[in-house]
Amino acid sequence: MNAHLSGDAHLPGDAHLSGDAGFAAALDRLLLLTVLLNDDMHRGLAADGLTPSRTSLLWTLWRLGPSPQKDIAAAMQVSARTVTGLVDGLVATGFVTREPHPSDRRAFLVTFTARGTAAVEKLEADQREFSRQLFAHMPAERFEGLVAGLDDVLATLHALGLRSPF
Repeated sequence: MNAHLSGDAHLPGDAHLSGDAGFAAALDRLLLLTVLLNDDMHRGLAADGLTPSRTSLLWTLWRLGPSPQKDIAAAMQVSARTVTGLVDGLVATGFVTREPHPSDRRAFLVTFTARGTAAVEKLEADQREFSRQLFAHMPAERFEGLVAGLDDVLATLHALGLRSPF
């Protein structure tokens, strides 16, 4: 799927969003939204000393609790080597530690440090605040329509075989 944001995107003033032109305008909006959110995410994470990949590991660990790297790799649907590199970086920057596994001498559990716990809690709080800023002003009916429309788009992407590990 080689979609890209066209240089002639028709955004705020499109009178009618119907047919192929309307579909293209809607896709332009989704792509612009993706670019804006991605840029904002990269800036915010960098300010906290994180990358999207390391943050994905932190979210996974938050969901799983202290875990061996092989379990994290399986949950993230990435290779063990990838997780090793991510954990190495997170250990070096003080977000996680490797602790001896209580029942497997060959394994280590990846666990949060105080800094890592604080970082994920801050990410959650920032996400809640950002969502409030984006959607609180929207009338309920419009917000519900937006969510329903996004659900439809995601279902279509899933039907086309696109999946997210999250």
